[in-house]
Amino acid sequence: MQAHTVRTHRSAEDFPQSEHLAAKIAEVAADPVAVPDDTAEMVVNRIIDDAAVAAAALVRRPVTSARAQAMRHPFSPGSTVFGLSRAERFSPEWAAWANGVAVRELDFHDTFLAAEYSHPGDNIPPVLAVAQHAERSGADLIRGLATAYEIQIDLATGMCLHEHKIDHVAHLGPSAAAGIGTLLKLDTETIYQAVGQALHTTTATRQSRKGLISSWKAYAPAFAGKMAVEAVDRAMRGETSPAPIWEGEDGVIAWLLSGPDAEYVIPLPGPGEPKRAILDSYTKAHSAEYQSQAPIDLARRMRSRIPDLDQIESIVLHTSHHTHYVIGTGSGDPQKFDPHASRETLDHSVMYIFAVALQDGDWHHERSYAPERAARPDTVELWRKISTAEDPEWTRRYHSTDPAEKAFGARAEITMQNGDVIVDELAVADAHPLGAKPFAREDYIAKFHTLAEGVIEDAEQQRFLDAAAATADLGPGQLDQLTFTVSEEFLAGAPTVGKGLF
Repeated sequence: MQAHTVRTHRSAEDFPQSEHLAAKIAEVAADPVAVPDDTAEMVVNRIIDDAAVAAAALVRRPVTSARAQAMRHPFSPGSTVFGLSRAERFSPEWAAWANGVAVRELDFHDTFLAAEYSHPGDNIPPVLAVAQHAERSGADLIRGLATAYEIQIDLATGMCLHEHKIDHVAHLGPSAAAGIGTLLKLDTETIYQAVGQALHTTTATRQSRKGLISSWKAYAPAFAGKMAVEAVDRAMRGETSPAPIWEGEDGVIAWLLSGPDAEYVIPLPGPGEPKRAILDSYTKAHSAEYQSQAPIDLARRMRSRIPDLDQIESIVLHTSHHTHYVIGTGSGDPQKFDPHASRETLDHSVMYIFAVALQDGDWHHERSYAPERAARPDTVELWRKISTAEDPEWTRRYHSTDPAEKAFGARAEITMQNGDVIVDELAVADAHPLGAKPFAREDYIAKFHTLAEGVIEDAEQQRFLDAAAATADLGPGQLDQLTFTVSEEFLAGAPTVGKGLF
């Protein structure tokens, strides 16, 4: 990996385009290096993972609304939309939009956490949509997704956004544009312009993940993917972008991040170096914010040591700065203790999540968030006994660059009314690569079957899984197999959504 120091440059400085971060990213995207076998295998795992979580969310209202919008934009050759017939095709940016919302709605797919956090699986819907529309092969798709994962993870490794309350999808627009560039074998200049446009159109504040969290949390990454598709389209037509987009005097670093005196170090593969960053990311066994994964497993482990949950006096989760301030009591959000809060808000309350996991010894993507579950009096009572505290050691481990030391967990101190204190800790979730049961292909398949149950008919489940496993061998025009169809009767159970402009 090559380390690139990125800083603001005055307009009067001699700063050639070849030195711009967007140009360095474009060079990585245009490099025709082969994809390693383990990278290709993990790409397939994440295609399965995205489809699984999309299936479980298919008739939720935000997903239904996005699908309805896409259906108003039929196109040929076009791209498929989850749930609909493979024969139905839609404009690729709108297919990316609908599928992106479906993938993100339950917050149940993969994650990478470093200086910034990300859900790199958000790259799959836009890159796949373009691959289908452009009638590319499965091998092309794998190459494009290897790039998209690489760029988003490398940006998240070196450039913090949330410190300045900028939403993490600002790394997704450029990564998806770069991945599409690789997929289409575009030249470095075209990819450079697309990356700049995609970044410029996808910087937004983190209010989407603060306070009363709305359905836009699922839409934000889908919007970034849609913008990436459109940015590539414009760049292919010869349109240019604001430049230098990160380093300019009025650019992202100077005015949205740490200011004109700041420096960031972004690692990127050198020429001829394989793209392996996807192997540093990890998926979820539980439908909750990633920093809740280890606490869920910890609560399940600790419950057998507590004879009577009603006798708990207090629970303190000692954890990282990020967990404390984003999903813990450090956020100052009263909504995180509101039994009538939205699912999106409960998903970002580690206090609620720990309480339910402690009581149930389980976590379910629907039952654990049900309004009647959140409002249960004994749950509310326990929930409000839980707080978080930042521990410098957990913060250090959260930001560690050593994979063996990096941690996203917590130490739980449960004080009983009789004064007994029960203590345990867990650094990484069981499903993490270093956890008790790292996810392998069979786990991704099991997750798919679990989430597709009652949604996708058994034969269609198997057809999709067989196609996904054979992604590398799919020829041009065969990528429509990487979707799934459900019955009209099932889709009829989706909520009625209002009519929009089109």
